[in-house]
Amino acid sequence: MNVVVLIGRLTDNPELRHTNSNISVTRFSIAVDRGYRSGEERQTDFINIVAWRQTAEFITTYFKKGQRIAIEGSLRMNRYQDKDGNNRTSYEVVVNNAHFIETKSSSNGGFTSAAEQAQPASFSNTDSGDFAEIVSDDDLPF
Repeated sequence: MNVVVLIGRLTDNPELRHTNSNISVTRFSIAVDRGYRSGEERQTDFINIVAWRQTAEFITTYFKKGQRIAIEGSLRMNRYQDKDGNNRTSYEVVVNNAHFIETKSSSNGGFTSAAEQAQPASFSNTDSGDFAEIVSDDDLPF
């Protein structure tokens, strides 16, 4: 079974491209922190990612450099010869699903705009005009 699940940060803005047959594709990399123990130095892996069709369009529309992303896909190995004739191997993850990990405001480094701060923390679709305000606990029937 070839299943890869990664959570990391985009290292650059993903760019939408099209093949000769007009299929959408994007290639980018994400920085994924390795697990570490207390006292050890953190290490980061940079993983190459490719997404096709609607998934590519979704990622390029909604994700930007530095934003956290969850990727579910499969590992693909590519073998090729470089310009000097040397055999090379590269690996990339082909995306099946991409998911948001953080809210839009937290992806700005935790800073929220004035418009976001002015929004209520919750939303109710009911009309509160049918209810009278209770001023004192003594007025409660129980």
